[in-house]
Amino acid sequence: MIYLQLLWVFVKIGVLGFGGGYAMLSLIQHEVVDHYAWMSTTDFADMVAISQMTPGPISINLATYVGYTTAGLGGSLLASFALCLPSVIMVYLILRLFMSKRNNALMDNTLKGLKPAIAGLIFAAGLSMMNLQNFPDFGRRQYNISVIICVLAFVASYFFKANPILLIVLSGVVGFFVN
Repeated sequence: MIYLQLLWVFVKIGVLGFGGGYAMLSLIQHEVVDHYAWMSTTDFADMVAISQMTPGPISINLATYVGYTTAGLGGSLLASFALCLPSVIMVYLILRLFMSKRNNALMDNTLKGLKPAIAGLIFAAGLSMMNLQNFPDFGRRQYNISVIICVLAFVASYFFKANPILLIVLSGVVGFFVN
């Protein structure tokens, strides 16, 4: 039964998760933490951090982790495959459509409409990660420091185009010494 649930959850996320891995975070969190309770909010936040630091798309890393923790190696392979399958099918079909209608205004407008929704999903995922529940071992001071690190990382990334890998390493070092 768990294999069918993993298949269903990650195919559904793969179908609905427009905008890439970060946009999928809120969908994955809803299914994995809120709906099926396969992991706690804290475990999810930890896995997001680890998935960010490991090579590959964050959503695939999360699917692999969720699959492994719920159903072992077979679950990790199934969850990763299920997440990718809708994208492979959709990209193939869209590519065929796009090649036949390259200068279609309806297609251009549809793509323009998706961009703000994707930005909103990414923002929502970020906000859901920065709540006190995700830091159960932290006191208020440590949580506030984490929020400051988050804001500084955002400013450095958005306004100064800082290297994301450098930001992750620096944030970890600062967190280690400050907390």
